[in-house]
Amino acid sequence: MQATKVVILEGNSDFLTRLNDYFSKTKEITVCGIAEDGEKGIELIKQTCPDIALISLVLKSIDGFEVMDRLKRLGIKCKMIVMGVFFDENIVNSAMQKGASYYLAKPFNPEILSSRINEILCINDTSDTATIIREKRNSFCIDEKISTIFITIGIPPHIKGYTYLREGIKMAVQNPSIINNITKELYPKIGERFTTTASKVERAIRHAIEVAWNRGKVDAINAIFGVRVYIGSEKPTNSEFIALLADKLILDSIVAS
Repeated sequence: MQATKVVILEGNSDFLTRLNDYFSKTKEITVCGIAEDGEKGIELIKQTCPDIALISLVLKSIDGFEVMDRLKRLGIKCKMIVMGVFFDENIVNSAMQKGASYYLAKPFNPEILSSRINEILCINDTSDTATIIREKRNSFCIDEKISTIFITIGIPPHIKGYTYLREGIKMAVQNPSIINNITKELYPKIGERFTTTASKVERAIRHAIEVAWNRGKVDAINAIFGVRVYIGSEKPTNSEFIALLADKLILDSIVAS
């Protein structure tokens, strides 16, 4: 089976390197070009004719939307996955109207991007791809939904608690009863996955929640849940916060029951 050819256009050099390194270790996907600059990215796409172009909205010289517009004018028909910092309805709609097959909100794991590439390639070329993706917008994977919630309530992706908290919420979605064994089961499992101790996991998650509250995002947090759960400086415990978000994801039917 022939490998899928991709070009990566990403303005963040660290994230670009991370994606390139990940795909360089896979057999199913071949990176035939990378660029931080939108103008150079267009030339790469013209030269290499990739199956899929991964296009960040934030690029040097020109942004991702302009890249998409120019590719359309040039008659280049490769499939496009757009990568943006925020999950905003207007931004998503604009990306779809310009021909994107999928929109991914950062930060996300490269494994998720790989899965989306495979899904898009499975869609029949005669299908209205944009319509299909719009219909599936509310079925975005759990990682994307959690990342969007974290951005909204003010938990920054660079702190360790961000990753640990996201993992804990995913575990609680898959197995709600684990929240009753947070100290003896959830923390140790996260620690094992990330080669750290359960106590460090607990402290990092606590810090992530405190960061959100210290940024005064209580109204945004209450908006996420749809009710006034917290008032002022009142903060939830780690287990309460994980349980609330896991319950929300389950009730919103974001993951399969």
